[in-house]
Amino acid sequence: VQLQASGGGLVQAGGSLRLSCAPSRGTFRRYVMGWFRQAPGKEREFVGGINWSTGYAEAVKDRFTISRDNAKDTVYLQMNSLKPEDTAVYYCAATERIIYITTRPDDYDYWGQGTLVTVSS
Repeated sequence: VQLQASGGGLVQAGGSLRLSCAPSRGTFRRYVMGWFRQAPGKEREFVGGINWSTGYAEAVKDRFTISRDNAKDTVYLQMNSLKPEDTAVYYCAATERIIYITTRPDDYDYWGQGTLVTVSS
């Protein structure tokens, strides 16, 4: 499975963006999917994940929503009320080893290339 994330860009604080993650090869319909982000000089951090339910980091809860369209084999990260501190490269990831939503990057087997989200103040 190879993943491709898209949808990043520049947005003003308070704005919205929707990121997409789709396989460039293979399918991840049965996988747990996660979104992570990495800001300059910081470690990669968990944003949220989806299996048959969703889970989110406290920092994005109530602002971000993850959804899945199995017909299109695509996972989305809808980001609302964006803040400058949300600026980061966002990555989607998939794991076939674990059935629950895990926050650990090492638990994920496949990663997309990342898409940059910049939120201006």
